[in-house]
Amino acid sequence: MNYFLVTFAFMLVVVAVMAVGVVFGRRAIKGSCGGVNKGECVCVEKCEARKKLEAEGHAG
Repeated sequence: MNYFLVTFAFMLVVVAVMAVGVVFGRRAIKGSCGGVNKGECVCVEKCEARKKLEAEGHAG
């Protein structure tokens, strides 16, 4: 039971630190530009992989 409580507390701390980073950084949590939702990219500037993916999509 002690391992569970320590692990749970550690995970709460990690989530809290990430939340604080997002709040003060004012940036969305994002993955790669070529993720599962290919139509939605939150990148400010498109990465090379995204540019290539879009070029192939429009050409094909």
